[in-house]
Amino acid sequence: MRIVAGDWRGRKLVAPKGEVTRPTADRTRETLFNMLASRLGSFEGLSVADLFAGSGALGTEALSRGAAHCLFVEQERSAVEAIKANLASLKADRTRFAVQAGSVLSLGPAKAPHDLILLDPPYHTGAGAVAIDRLARLGWIGPATWIALETAADEEASFKAVDIAAERKVGKAMLRLLRLPD
Repeated sequence: MRIVAGDWRGRKLVAPKGEVTRPTADRTRETLFNMLASRLGSFEGLSVADLFAGSGALGTEALSRGAAHCLFVEQERSAVEAIKANLASLKADRTRFAVQAGSVLSLGPAKAPHDLILLDPPYHTGAGAVAIDRLARLGWIGPATWIALETAADEEASFKAVDIAAERKVGKAMLRLLRLPD
C-alpha cells in the first residue's frame, strides 16, 4: 500500500496484522480521490474525518494532499497501532491529526462540521449508512461537507440524511459521494 499523491506520494503504509481490516486498494483510493478532487478542487486546509479508519490510508492520503487536520477513528487495537505507525513513519506534524480508539457509532456531538468525511466500514454490515445518519444528527455533517463511503460493489445503501451525488464501481468496491439535500 502506497500513498498515491501529494507530499508523501509513493511512501509505503503498513496494514494492521490479521484479517480484522480490509485496506482500500491503491487503485480504489486513487479513483476516490480523483472523484473528490473534481468536486473540491483542492484538499488544502480541509478538516477531515477518517472513520472506520483501518490503516489510516484514506486520511493520510488527504493529509498528503494538503488537508489541515484529520481525525482517525478506529476501534480495533491492531489498526490503531498501524495508524500511529504510519503517521510516525511519515513524520506527520502532530498538530495535524488525532487518533481516537473507539467505535464510530459511539461518537458524540461535533464541535463543528468537517469538510470531508471518509468512511470505509466492514462490507455488508450497513454500518456506513447507520453512521452517516447518526453523524448528520450530531452535527458532523454540514451543508458544505462531502462524504465518501466505500461499500462492497453489490451492497445496497440507503440514507435518511444525505443524497447520493455520485457513485462508481471500482473492482469489488462501490464508491459513493454523498451530501446533505439542498
